[in-house]
Amino acid sequence: MHYNDKFHTNIRFDFIKHQKKFFGASVALVVLGIVSLLVFGLNYGVDFKAGTNMDIEVGKAVTQDQAKELLGTLGYKDLAPTVGGASNQRLSVRFDEVLEQAKVTEIMNVLKKQYGDQVSAEVNVVSPDMARELGVKTIYAVIIASLAIMIYVAIRFEWRFAVAANIAILYDAFVVVALFSIFRLEVDLPFIAAVLTTIGYSINDKIVIFDRIRENLRFSKTKNKEQLAEMVNASLWQTMARNVYTVLTVLIVAISLYLFGSESIKLFALAKIIGLTSGAYSSVCIASPLWLMLRGKQKTKQTAKTSAAS
Repeated sequence: MHYNDKFHTNIRFDFIKHQKKFFGASVALVVLGIVSLLVFGLNYGVDFKAGTNMDIEVGKAVTQDQAKELLGTLGYKDLAPTVGGASNQRLSVRFDEVLEQAKVTEIMNVLKKQYGDQVSAEVNVVSPDMARELGVKTIYAVIIASLAIMIYVAIRFEWRFAVAANIAILYDAFVVVALFSIFRLEVDLPFIAAVLTTIGYSINDKIVIFDRIRENLRFSKTKNKEQLAEMVNASLWQTMARNVYTVLTVLIVAISLYLFGSESIKLFALAKIIGLTSGAYSSVCIASPLWLMLRGKQKTKQTAKTSAAS
């Protein structure tokens, strides 16, 4: 394909030429995610599943095997406590039942007998009704955010940009959910916050690219699909540096949180890493080619009407 010099852009890779490959890979991941969700579902944390979560400060170094052995003496043999803290002095244990106060006291007595009276705990209980309400509100939050973004983009640009952007950001959100389902990672409220902020960061990249496409479209005389593809490729490379630097800035922070943060924010940071990576990919490889497909159909219809009239 010949690229017009008026764009003054060094196009190193033709994204539009390979759009079918990107679409195919994306659809394959979506299908895999849907299958995983249907077969395995999500590994809900205490925020979305009735139960009790105990964050226990032991005061001494403890291993997971030691914690499992102690809990096993109380009849909780299938639990997988998480050990954290600067010196492995903190335990996080999730129970799939709402523990009565007598059960909590019994657990604390066993731990104090083993590690001393300095043992303390923070207990969080989620009832079945509260878990169900949180799940419904989460779905509403994602739907409302997506609709608001679509309306905003439609007002600022046009409906084709809005449709392309919304499909791409929903893909980004679904990728995070799908990978957490596939790898059986825990889904909690910080995870939902990560998904919603992913939508926000993702739409920012797409707005930057769409704004450049609109500007190039306004000042160029594009007549056919090949010229439109040329213009989209040029727009992608004109905004590439800005988008890469923006994503890298946040991605470095997210990676640092994952590597050096506490156990309680590791999954939040991981969800952010997945979402940011997917957002950068979808802005270039999904949203822009989708807009081109929608615009190309309009061009085809206009050409057909002109031919019929003549």
